Amino acid sequence: MTRVLVVDFGAQYAQLIARRVREAHVYSEIVPHTMPVAEMIAKKPAAIVLSGGPSSVYAEGAPSIDPALFDAGIPVFGICYGFQAMAQALGGTVERTGQSEFGSTQLTVEGQSRLFDGLPAEMTVWMSHGDSVTVAPNGFTVTAQSPGARVAAFEDSSRRLAGVQFHPEVLHSENGQRLLEAFLHEIAGCEPSWTTEGVIDAQIAAIREQVGAKRVLCGLSGGVDSAVAAALVQRAVGDQLTCVFVDHGLLREGEAVQVERDFVAATGVRLVVVDAQERFLNALAGVTDPEQKRKIIGREFIRVFEDAARQVVAEGGDSDPVEFLVQGTLYPDVVESGVGAGAATIKSHHNVGGLPDDMQFALVEPLRALFKDEVRAVGLELGLPRDIVMRHPFPGPGLAIRIVGAIDSDRLAILRAADAIARHELTAAGLDASVWQFPVVLLADVRSVGVQGDGRTYGHPIVLRPVSSEDAMSADWSRLPYDLIARISNRITNEVREINRVVLDVTSKPPGTIEWE
Repeated sequence: MTRVLVVDFGAQYAQLIARRVREAHVYSEIVPHTMPVAEMIAKKPAAIVLSGGPSSVYAEGAPSIDPALFDAGIPVFGICYGFQAMAQALGGTVERTGQSEFGSTQLTVEGQSRLFDGLPAEMTVWMSHGDSVTVAPNGFTVTAQSPGARVAAFEDSSRRLAGVQFHPEVLHSENGQRLLEAFLHEIAGCEPSWTTEGVIDAQIAAIREQVGAKRVLCGLSGGVDSAVAAALVQRAVGDQLTCVFVDHGLLREGEAVQVERDFVAATGVRLVVVDAQERFLNALAGVTDPEQKRKIIGREFIRVFEDAARQVVAEGGDSDPVEFLVQGTLYPDVVESGVGAGAATIKSHHNVGGLPDDMQFALVEPLRALFKDEVRAVGLELGLPRDIVMRHPFPGPGLAIRIVGAIDSDRLAILRAADAIARHELTAAGLDASVWQFPVVLLADVRSVGVQGDGRTYGHPIVLRPVSSEDAMSADWSRLPYDLIARISNRITNEVREINRVVLDVTSKPPGTIEWE
């Protein structure tokens, strides 16, 4: 499979670059800048993209590039910081000229360029730099400039090396995707072979090779990820699959019934329902640390699946154990859980960093390399109902990570009621498709004074966290109509007596994550 590595220099843009590469129908994966060049080369990439980053290349301790990368014969494309680090490593000059550029900037293309071939001579692009390349390395041709950057792009066509000071991956850059595709397809020679159909065929083959004739369990959560993972495995191994839906008591209103009804009706899969509410609540009693919550939930899920596996074996009348467990792990889960050399852990996802070491299953993770939009495309191609595929993401740990504080049945009931109101009003307004996700968060250990019915109250605040995103790697708060926010607020404070204050979270990601915990 053709593979492009995106080297992450600490910018919010690395994940977006990886997505744009895939939109060009080329598989990409993110690696940290700390990965040795020898390890990068060992992955046999068809090309490497160097991302932007917040540092100055000449600052003490700033990330740098081993010049050996450019002698490996691999096409390399530098973006923003990656462009400057590339120039410095190859003998060019990077300086702080006093001419910074942030936001929309006019770019002028000059001379012959494979990168800009067929594109307009003048374009508006998105810049974000204080330093500039002032002298290109030997062998490179300067192919574009801007008012604040005499060297805004360069390339060495003989070595298949190129770079740009601006961000072609953001929508604000005109022809940015075309330029990225020019590097991938024309300069690097990458075949556009990464397609939904190809993903399905490859995963079905991989699942069959991994599982053989063994039996498989799949944990259904009610979300799109586990549903698509289950549908893929069912397509691969048929009746060898048994789905297990664990009602851990941390679901939103009506979700348990919806899973039992909708997914089974759509797929005909065998479903075992386990009522484990008491077990999970007992395990979570008094726990306030979010990492501990995630790890406890991950552990208890596995213990429940192990019990379910023994039940499946007993009902089958033989002694062969169930060896495989399917999970809907996505690529952003892997990235945020810090899997890989030099990667930072943002938070442990219960199905990546929260699994117990003594787990008895081998994991089957057919979606591990995919972003959410790719998962939705696979689900639709597999014939799953649109209502399941386009459902808003909901975390595996459920409402446990939407209660800031300890978990108990009373707090869950409060949050469940407030969440149901927010979801109902969003749907009634016809705005479900306008947001990526709409977490409702209970600040369980916070109280504030209020006035209700001419009397003093001392209730909890609820946080509304509607966000817009393409892949959950970065996000912005959704600008929902004020009258909608007002209706949600009024209904929650009127109908959920324990709540006397509703606040709106207007933080992007980064710096904040989508979920509060």
